[in-house]
Amino acid sequence: MRLYALLATLAGALLAVPGPVGWRLPSHSPRFERPGDVVLGGSFCILRFYNAVSLDFTALPAGPASSRVSSWGYRVAQSFVFAVEEINRSTHLLPNLTLGFSIRNSGDSVHGAMHETIAFLTGQEDPVPNYSCHRGPPRAAMVGDTRSALSVAMARLLGLYKFPQVSYASTLPTLSDKTQFPSFLRTRASDLTASYAVTQLVLHLGWSWVGILTQDDDFGQQAGNLASQELGQAGVCIDFHLHVPSHQSPEKTDAIAQKMEKSTATGVLVFLSNSNIQLILQRLVGIRVLGQVWVSETLVHTVIALATPGASWVLQGAFGLKLRSSHAHGLSEFFAHLHPSRTPEDMFLRRFWEATFGCRWPHSTDTEPSDMQLCSGNETLRDHKYPFQEVSRLEAAYPAVYSIAHALQDMVLCENENRECGDPVHFQPWQLLQPLRKVSFQTPDGTHIMFDANGDLVTKFDVLQGQWSPEGQFYFVHIGKVDPHPSLENRMMILLKDSVQVPSSVCSTSCEPGSSQIPQQGAPHCCFECRPCPEGQFADQRGAQVCEIIQSKDHCLPRTEIFLAFDEPLGLVLTVVSLALASLACLILGVFLWFQKTPVVRANNRALSYVLLVSLSLCALSPLLFLGRPSTTTCLLRQITFAVVFTVAVSCVLAKTLTVVLAFQATRPGQRVRICLGPCASSSVVLAASLVQIILCGVWLGTSPPFPHRDTASEPGHLVLQCHEGSGIAFSCVLGYLGLLAIGTFSVAFLARGLPDTFNETKFLTFSMLLFCSVWTAFLPLYFSARGKATVAVEVFSILASTAGLLGGIFFPKCYLILLKPERNTPPSLRHEPSAQRDLGKGDPPSHPFQQHHFS
Repeated sequence: MRLYALLATLAGALLAVPGPVGWRLPSHSPRFERPGDVVLGGSFCILRFYNAVSLDFTALPAGPASSRVSSWGYRVAQSFVFAVEEINRSTHLLPNLTLGFSIRNSGDSVHGAMHETIAFLTGQEDPVPNYSCHRGPPRAAMVGDTRSALSVAMARLLGLYKFPQVSYASTLPTLSDKTQFPSFLRTRASDLTASYAVTQLVLHLGWSWVGILTQDDDFGQQAGNLASQELGQAGVCIDFHLHVPSHQSPEKTDAIAQKMEKSTATGVLVFLSNSNIQLILQRLVGIRVLGQVWVSETLVHTVIALATPGASWVLQGAFGLKLRSSHAHGLSEFFAHLHPSRTPEDMFLRRFWEATFGCRWPHSTDTEPSDMQLCSGNETLRDHKYPFQEVSRLEAAYPAVYSIAHALQDMVLCENENRECGDPVHFQPWQLLQPLRKVSFQTPDGTHIMFDANGDLVTKFDVLQGQWSPEGQFYFVHIGKVDPHPSLENRMMILLKDSVQVPSSVCSTSCEPGSSQIPQQGAPHCCFECRPCPEGQFADQRGAQVCEIIQSKDHCLPRTEIFLAFDEPLGLVLTVVSLALASLACLILGVFLWFQKTPVVRANNRALSYVLLVSLSLCALSPLLFLGRPSTTTCLLRQITFAVVFTVAVSCVLAKTLTVVLAFQATRPGQRVRICLGPCASSSVVLAASLVQIILCGVWLGTSPPFPHRDTASEPGHLVLQCHEGSGIAFSCVLGYLGLLAIGTFSVAFLARGLPDTFNETKFLTFSMLLFCSVWTAFLPLYFSARGKATVAVEVFSILASTAGLLGGIFFPKCYLILLKPERNTPPSLRHEPSAQRDLGKGDPPSHPFQQHHFS
C-alpha cells in the first residue's frame, strides 16, 4: 500500500509540471516573419540585451532584457527585407518561387544568437536541440551575424547539420577554416585578406622603410605578423612595430606617439579599431606629428566617422582601402517609407521608431519614462540623418540574400557538378551548400559576387587617398583599385592612376650608377651609404650592392650630359634678367627719342647716347648665346658678339668723356682743339676703337675659332658640354684689349670728373666705369677657377652685372630728371638752380657758361 501511495504522489507531481518542457525557462523573443515557399533566417543585433542579476531563488531567473535599439542593426535587417522583396518581384531570379524570412534578434550576445539559431532550426518557441517539429516550408539558410564571436557560435552549431550560413559583417580569419566551420560563408573580406591587401599596396608603392601599428589583440597580432612576413620576404625593413593596448591607457598611447614622432619612416601600416585610431590621432595631433603617410583598410570609414579635430593634417596623403561592395538602388527610398502602420507584423519597428524620434507608443510594454511624449504617427524617416558609422556597411546583407537566391536557382535548374536537380519545396539544407559555394553572379548594380575555396568573398578594393580640395576641404579621392590576380593565387593586382603622387619612404636613397651601397653598422640593410666604385670597377645599375671588377673593356657607359639649359632654375633666372635689362635699355632709348629736343638729351650728345643704348641692349641679350646646348654656331657667336658689343659700348663712353674734356679745352683762348669737336669726331673714336676689336676677332676666327667641346674631366660621371675657346692667346688678346679700353676710359673719366659745367656728365661716366671694371676684375679669378657649367654662369653674370652698371650709372639720373623733374629740364633751370645741378651731379654753379657746346 505504501508503494502505491508513493507512486500516486510522484504521478501527481509530474502532472503538475506545465507541459513537457517544464524544466526549461520560458522565452518570448520578438521576431519579424513573413511566409514563403522557402524561408531564409536572419540574425541581427536589433535590441541589445543586458542580464538582470537576481539572487532570489524563490522565483524563476529573469531572462535577458533588452536595453536599447541598435539603429544600425535594424537598418541592416531592413536591407535583408529589401533584398527579399526585390527578388520576389524579379521575373528572372526564382520566378516561380516566393522567398519568406524570419528575422531574429541576437541581442549582440552569444546566448541570444545560439537561442535564436536553435529556434529557427527546430521551429519551436522553446527549442530543444536536435529535435524539430517544423512542418512548414523548408528553411534554406541563415544570414548573420554581425560580430565574429556570435558568428563562431552559430557556425559551430550550424556546421553540425551542414546548414548554410552567410555572414554579412564577421571578419575573423579563423572562420575561413572549413574544417571547423564547413557551412560558413561571408560577404565581407576577412581581416587577413584586408591586411594582405594593405601589404601588397605598400609593396606596389615601392616603400622599403615602414612602420607597423597594430592592435594588441588576436587580430592585431595576426595582421602584424602577416605584414612583417610579407614585407620581410620582399626586402622591406621595419623601423618600428608598435602594439596599441585594447583598453585605454594614456601613458602607453603617449609613448607610442612619441616613438612615431622620432621615426624616420614615412609609410605606416595601420591595423587598429575605430576607437584606437581615434586615440592615436588625438595624441599625434597634440604633438604635431606630420609627414607620415598611413595605409589602412578601415581608415576611410574611421576618419569620416570620428572626425577627430586636426586629424586631416596628420592623415594628409593617407591611403585607405574600401571594400568594393554592391549598392542596393532604392534602399534609401525603402527606408524612408517605413512606418509601423504599413508593417504591423514587424515587432521591431515600433521600438526603432521610439528610439529614433524619442517618443513612446500608447500601451507600450517597454519600460519607457512616463513623461516621454506619445508618438503621433506623423513622424517620417525621410529627412532623418544618421551618423556615418551607421550608414556604412548597411548593404552588406544585400549580397548575402542574393547569393542564397542564386544558389536556390542553380539547384532548381540542375546547374551543379552532378547535374542533380533539387526540389525547391522539399529539400535538405545541406543540398544547398554546394551550389552556394559555387555561385557566380552579378547583383542588379553590376557587382560580381563569388566565393573562394574558404567561403570568403572574392574581394576587390578601391584605393582612396586623403587630399585637400582647392576650397580647403579634406576628403578621400578614388585613385585606383586592388583586384585578385587573374592567374596567380593569393596575389593581388594593383592599378593606380598615373596622376597619383606617391611619397617616398626609404631609409637611404638608392645609389646612382657608378657607386655601391655600403651598409651602416648596426642598422637594417635598408640603411646604407653610397661609395663611388674604385678604379677598375663599375656599377652600371641604380642601387647596386657591390661594384663589379671590369673584366673586358669592350663598350662605354653613357654619361649624363650637363650644360646650362634654359629650363633649369639658374638658366631661367638668367634669361629673365637678360630680357629685362634689354627691355629697360629699349625703354630708355624710347624716352630719349621722345624727349630728344630737351636740354638734358641734347647736352649729352644724342647720337652717342643712341648708339650706347643700342649696344647696351645687345650686351644684355648676348648671354642668351651662352645658354642652351652648345653648337658650332653658338660657340662662334657667343664670345665674338660679347667682345664686339661691349667694345662699342665702352668706346661710346670713351667718346663721350673725350668730348667733354676737349670741349672744356676749347673754351680757353688760343686753343685749337675746337676742330676736334666736329660731328664726326666722336663717331671716329667709336669706329676706330671698335675696328681694332673686330680685327682681333677676325684673326681669332681665321686661325683657331671656338668649337663645341665635351669635357669628361671636370665632373666624374658626367659629360660637360661647353665651348672651347680655340686659341687661348687670341681669347686673351680680345679680353685684354677690352680691359685696356675700359681702364683707359675710366682713367680719362676720373681725371675729368672735376671739370665745371652744368652739362658735364663725367661723374656719372666715372661711376659707371668703376662698376664695369670692378665686375670684370672679380670675373677673371672666378672664371679660370670654375669648372663645368659654372664657368658659363660666371661669365653670364658678369655680362649682366656690367651691363646693368653702365645702364644705371649713366642713364638713370637723366631719366629721373626727364620724367620726374620736367620743370628743371630747361636751360635756365640747369644753369641757375642748385637742385638741378645736384640732380646732374654738380656742386657749384658754372663759372663759364658753356651754352655754345650742346653736342646735339
